[in-house]
Amino acid sequence: MTHPPFDPFTSAVEIAAAIRRKEVSPVEVADCYLARMDELDPALNAFCHRDDDAVRKAAAEAADAVVRAGAGGDLPPFHGVPLPVKDLRDVAGWPTTHGSAGTGREPAADSDPVVRRFQAAGFVLLGKTTTSEFGAVPFTESAALGISRNPWAPERTPGGSSSGAGVAVAAGMAPIAHAEDGGGSIRIPASCTGLVGLKPTRGRVTDATVAVEGLGCSGVVTRSVADSAAALDVLARHDPGAWWSPPSPAGSFADAMRAQAPAGLRIGVLLDAPVDGVAVDPACAAAVGLALRALESAGHHIVDTRLPLPPTEELVTAFTVMWNIGGAGVPLVDPDRVEPHNRALREAARSVDSWAYAQGVLAAQRLSRRIVEGFVAGFDLLVTPTMACLPPRIGAWRAGTDEDPLMALRNSYPMGVFTSLFNVTGQPAVSLPLHQDEATGLPVGVQLVAAPWREDLLLQVSRTLELAHPWSDRRPPVAGSR
Repeated sequence: MTHPPFDPFTSAVEIAAAIRRKEVSPVEVADCYLARMDELDPALNAFCHRDDDAVRKAAAEAADAVVRAGAGGDLPPFHGVPLPVKDLRDVAGWPTTHGSAGTGREPAADSDPVVRRFQAAGFVLLGKTTTSEFGAVPFTESAALGISRNPWAPERTPGGSSSGAGVAVAAGMAPIAHAEDGGGSIRIPASCTGLVGLKPTRGRVTDATVAVEGLGCSGVVTRSVADSAAALDVLARHDPGAWWSPPSPAGSFADAMRAQAPAGLRIGVLLDAPVDGVAVDPACAAAVGLALRALESAGHHIVDTRLPLPPTEELVTAFTVMWNIGGAGVPLVDPDRVEPHNRALREAARSVDSWAYAQGVLAAQRLSRRIVEGFVAGFDLLVTPTMACLPPRIGAWRAGTDEDPLMALRNSYPMGVFTSLFNVTGQPAVSLPLHQDEATGLPVGVQLVAAPWREDLLLQVSRTLELAHPWSDRRPPVAGSR
């Protein structure tokens, strides 16, 4: 591999600035990442669709625009920066598999709204990244897309369902990547691969439809809090055609991130898993301890108030009654090729009549209100492990699935038990790569959760932790240093 014109682990914001200063061309940037994809992706499997000619054409057009703009010209914020799209969203001219062998492979006629926002911001679309089928489980090991591997330890999962997104950014095959989160699918791969993963407030980022009763939304995985803030500025725009959409924020998240967080914040702690029977790995607990010590040093106060959590059965039921419909609306050409756990989910969804489903959704809304009201009364921020475990080994989810396909989900509880709670409540939450396990060298994320619509506070405190315990120099061994 030839020496690239810049460090491929450079942040997206910094690449965009270098392009505007004409220190590097969008063509050079695209060629650098395409070359790394050639070298690294056969072993890691982050990308499920490549169109290198389209990437180079878009990069050349971006380079021409830089010349036309001249010194001080007005260019979009991420002009010329490559970004891959998770293969649950349509990109015009490219197929969307939804991670399934049961879907068609015809090119999409139009791009989804979130993809159009990325393009309007100047991103060069770099291909499509792997996902579990319909985004239903937090790993990608499927008949359709194969096994995606963690660049920190290829025998382990990179998490999911935004598996390829996490792998691509962690391995330096992309500076930033689109991801989606319905139960932790931004935050889980961020924790597994050592990245920043922010899930916005429910409704903050819209798409063509509201999927899975608003559990899910789009975002990105990045290497820096600054990249996550700037990307949220791109995505968080009022959408008059959406089922629900708040007004565009009055100020930018990038500016808010740079402001000083209010002094003396009330910091709550949730260290025990909110579902019975899930043990928390000591490395995950250590990540929480590291965050709490840094926050106390910054002048914030750890409080003893407990989050008003419901009994395990109530919480699991509230989530699964909606999660069962995750594959709804995905066009299938061969339903028999759908993965067994998703066939079981579809059967479970079909066994619930519309009256019972509506009652289940209302119960989830009441549960959410109870938790959020208790949160706002007790905390400014909550700190939890992102996951209850280190990244599991490839295939660990298979135990018991021959007898019960839904064991694929139950075996994944340690990965998603802390994240999925805040998809139900709709609160903004971020995973930060604050810690590394001494025994394995694996990254370990810590989750921060804020009240609804307080991404500004979340970003400010995330930046405080990033400065206290920098992670930008950590590189996975598979990816090399350049």
